[in-house]
Amino acid sequence: MELMLKGIEQRWGAATHLYSMDLALVPRAVTVLLGATQAGKTTLMRVMAGLDAPSAGRVLADGRDVTGVPVRERNVSMVYQQFINYPSMTVADNIASPLKLQGALDRAAIAARVDELARRLHIEPFLQRLPAELSGGQQQRVALARALAKKAPLMLLDEPLVNLDYKLREELREELSALFASGESTVVYATTEPTEALLLGGYTAVMDAGELLQYGPTAEVFHRPRSMRVARAFSDPPMNLVEAQAAADGIALPAGQKLALALPPAQRTTGFQALTVGLRASALRVQERPGDLRLPGQVELAEISGSDSFVHVSTPIGELVAQLPGVHSFTIGAPLTLYLSAAQVYVFDARGDLLIAPAAHANAHAHANHH
Repeated sequence: MELMLKGIEQRWGAATHLYSMDLALVPRAVTVLLGATQAGKTTLMRVMAGLDAPSAGRVLADGRDVTGVPVRERNVSMVYQQFINYPSMTVADNIASPLKLQGALDRAAIAARVDELARRLHIEPFLQRLPAELSGGQQQRVALARALAKKAPLMLLDEPLVNLDYKLREELREELSALFASGESTVVYATTEPTEALLLGGYTAVMDAGELLQYGPTAEVFHRPRSMRVARAFSDPPMNLVEAQAAADGIALPAGQKLALALPPAQRTTGFQALTVGLRASALRVQERPGDLRLPGQVELAEISGSDSFVHVSTPIGELVAQLPGVHSFTIGAPLTLYLSAAQVYVFDARGDLLIAPAAHANAHAHANHH
């Protein structure tokens, strides 16, 4: 399905939940809505689904204006964070229910589709059980299977894995990527987690406080965030931001440190100019390479998450968070020097718009480290 939003706004009383936005979803691909809680993701999905009519603007499905057409008259499937299953029906009947409603398939074809989805989502042993007899993760798989069974041209998933434990989320995410790759549906997937957006690939729409900030191929939005707001939303841990200023021979950081980076000509002529330098946590290292900038500091805090170590270091340019692959132990208060290549730096102007982004190969390296 080609879903297009034109000038969509959503207001409740005096509060604006969605500011005017245009968005044309790439058909039969996955679009991730990425943003913090309260960014407007659920509000936008409800408008896409036809659960709510927008205060302004139009929703077009395959060129047809469906603004305000209720959800039951549209072929849409939705999965919420709180899995919703019919408690009095078996798992098999739950998955089959949208197919029976459509009335297009005979019993044998419905049974075959139910079996196929149950196998792919690893819930075959539970087909004759009631949802209440299953764990939370299994119930969420049933809800996903039911949504997938419908083969709806538009499928909306609102943080569907948020209530599951870490290991189960990883597994399900991989299964969903494979299921979405069939290209049967236009999929919209909301998440607060940048890592999830990167793993699902496809396209990403970054939202913040009711505004759509950027939409494009996920890797492109990650590597070339249009603004500091996008970079902040699409970095986990948050991007390190350092106040700096334009200098004749590059960029002056606090405490006399310099980055040898050529600014665009327009930025060079204006003399003193406030800039912000952005450093992803994965771009900071504890091993030196030729040409690196040295940032001597001391360890403030160290934590291990998954297979990475995150270390907070107070340096002459401010407190920085470095993400180091592998498990390392650091002593609080111990001296630690961080190293940084100027090729991996982002630079934003005084308005917060992107001026310089790392070349793709430098990014690919940092990204490879991340996984």
